[in-house]
Amino acid sequence: MIEEAPLHNDLARGPEGGTAWWLNTADGVRIRLGVWSKAGSKGTVFLLPGRTEYIEKYGPAAQEFLSRGYAMLAVDWRGQGLADRLCADPVKGHVAAFGDYQRDFDVVLDAAARFCLPRPWFVLGHSMGGAIGLRRLMGTHPFTAAAFSAPMWSIGLPTLLQPSGPALAQMLKGSLLSMRYAPGFSDQTYVFRAPFHDNKLTTDAGMWAFMVHHLHALPAVTLAGPSLQWVAEGILECEDLDEHPSPDLPCYCALGSNERIIETKAVFDRMQRWPKGRLEVFEGAEHELMMESEERRRRFYDGCVACFSGATEHFHATG
Repeated sequence: MIEEAPLHNDLARGPEGGTAWWLNTADGVRIRLGVWSKAGSKGTVFLLPGRTEYIEKYGPAAQEFLSRGYAMLAVDWRGQGLADRLCADPVKGHVAAFGDYQRDFDVVLDAAARFCLPRPWFVLGHSMGGAIGLRRLMGTHPFTAAAFSAPMWSIGLPTLLQPSGPALAQMLKGSLLSMRYAPGFSDQTYVFRAPFHDNKLTTDAGMWAFMVHHLHALPAVTLAGPSLQWVAEGILECEDLDEHPSPDLPCYCALGSNERIIETKAVFDRMQRWPKGRLEVFEGAEHELMMESEERRRRFYDGCVACFSGATEHFHATG
């Protein structure tokens, strides 16, 4: 069932004509889909947000892609944004199993087909969305090319814990400790507890203010630290992804040189074994390239579109 949902487009600064929809997954979770498709004649970008994120954060991205001729959609994954929260503490980031995000992806793909969003389709995964997107690309999928922004292809652990990370994750998941906040996290969201001058997300004061304003104006989308269950599931998902070869399609991946949130070694390793992939490092940038300075944002979107347009030529040539 698809029903209309709220889209706070004034906060999002997205293109006119955006819509949002409630989607119900196979296991009964309600998620939210945002769509900006007006004038998107060159295809559709499926933007997969990271942990803590929400549709309105990517209104500017929709504007950038539409200005280049692409429709865009974004999703509130289960447990975040305005989607159903999954535990008694509504600001705790939690998921029972990482594979459950694929249930969300299933209904997003079904809705995109029902809405007849323009093809070819492209996936763009940021942070946690990079893991979700890579998992989908390793199976049957409808995408012509992929892009990633600081993808979470490994979860950083203290050096002493790294060798035993998967074993610890197996012990923690489903345990009596699994619903606790992960060490170093609390019920306060990052943009409220971190100072701008040393934050790990962006060097751009305007985009930082954009994110802070959202949580003041729309507190329902606020999410704070992850549960130990989420961390354990993330570790095991990334370990499994690493065992598989890279998908056979064009890929553009970008990282900030000051990246301090995801484990960068896994990104370099993956892109070295992605024959049709290109990795670009943005000097001086932090984790969120789509929230970085104007020049960096432009470079990132141009990099995505260069990858997409090259793949589109092959898409049309092969029918």
